Amino acid sequence: MITGIVVALPQELGTLTTRKVVKGQCVFLTDSLALAYSGAGANNAEAAAQLLIAQGATRLISWGCAGALSANLTSGDLVLADELIDADGVIISIDHEWHRRVKTVLEKTACQSSGFALRCGSLLESKTLVATSRDKQQLHRQSAAIALDMESVAVAKVARAHALPFLVIRAIADPVTMDLPQAVSHALNEQGDVQLGKLLTYLLTHPSELKGLITLGQHFNAAKRTLKLVANQLEHFLAPESA
Repeated sequence: MITGIVVALPQELGTLTTRKVVKGQCVFLTDSLALAYSGAGANNAEAAAQLLIAQGATRLISWGCAGALSANLTSGDLVLADELIDADGVIISIDHEWHRRVKTVLEKTACQSSGFALRCGSLLESKTLVATSRDKQQLHRQSAAIALDMESVAVAKVARAHALPFLVIRAIADPVTMDLPQAVSHALNEQGDVQLGKLLTYLLTHPSELKGLITLGQHFNAAKRTLKLVANQLEHFLAPESA
């Protein structure tokens, strides 16, 4: 059995491996674990999921960071989604038996490390970057989802089309109360990557944005710490007996 993990961003990639992975390609970390670096967005995630299946993956995980929609979540909390909601409001189920087994492992990890809280609930698909607290709160009221990202639903739909088990493992990078700095939206390209040159240029003319970027960086680091803790437990919930 081969587990394929889709990761969108290079910072998220670094929580799983120090190996260099080219965007749009996949590598095998072990004989039974493959990793695809997709880049941001649904189209990239779908392509990465298809690539993993072509390489023999028999179950898929969407791994990385997410934005909080619920006030009960803070940066560094871990979301193990028990269902997904696409942009049209359609609910997508995950593999409940695999979810149960992984939840048991992660509950022990959270208890032993005291480094994060484990949260289960619905994860919502976002087609664009949701930057303001007001928009995040509105999405929570409309959907009751606790978090959102841009890639997980796309991966889930590929898994469902191939009748494969699927899970979402996401750490919260920005709480619902936080407005993302405008510099982030300004510096994003069409592929969802932050262009450093545009970011620095924007900061030169909008120096007040620096404080928000520092705060976002702190939240993102908390999410990465959680993902690294979970990565250390991968072998326990990816073992054959946990299938």
